[in-house]
Amino acid sequence: MGVRLVVVDDHRLLAEALASALKLRGHRVLAAAAPCAGAAELVVNRAPEVCLLGTAVPAEPGVFDPVARIKRERPGIAVVVLGPVPSPRGIAAAFAAGASGYVRHDERIEGVERAMLKARAGEVAVAPVLLQQACEELLHPAAEPDDEGARLLALLTPREVEVLMRVADGEGTRQIAAGMGTAPSTARTHVQRVLMKLEVGSRLEAAALAARTGLLERAAEAAESQEPRA
Repeated sequence: MGVRLVVVDDHRLLAEALASALKLRGHRVLAAAAPCAGAAELVVNRAPEVCLLGTAVPAEPGVFDPVARIKRERPGIAVVVLGPVPSPRGIAAAFAAGASGYVRHDERIEGVERAMLKARAGEVAVAPVLLQQACEELLHPAAEPDDEGARLLALLTPREVEVLMRVADGEGTRQIAAGMGTAPSTARTHVQRVLMKLEVGSRLEAAALAARTGLLERAAEAAESQEPRA
């Protein structure tokens, strides 16, 4: 039997793509939207069985406030978070807010579907290895560099920094190419180089890393300092 659900994601395009894929598998999608001040209200009003909540920055303060409100006002709605890995603190924050599951955002659609069904049945939906990583990181936090943002910025060329800023703004390959005056194939190559240098597996993870380390703010400051003064 299909699941009645609402899909919410940082990027509306991803929310709509996931919603379309789940519709094809027989599930009833009540709404697909990007997070906003009314995201929790949307879920509460539509009253789905499951809410899929995708975020690139699960460790950011306040990201899961909508989850807490949903569980407070509609305890019967199961919330499954789709987020980046590794993000141990994000996983912990999701469950602390009341989420029923956490699935890595690059999971196959079958994995997302299994998590939805488990959450609807009242079970916890999280891969044991993710839970293990979260607990390990919380018990033995890794020492972070004093200035990780500066270190990462030094790895990128000015062109790659611009690409990262566009990726963080949610631009696709064609938009990046148009904005930078290059061919889509060249833009795609730049994106792949950025992901490789930052040692992440997806654009969402790159954007999350840039936000967490303050890399984009440093890049903006560097760009401003290089602009000719009137």
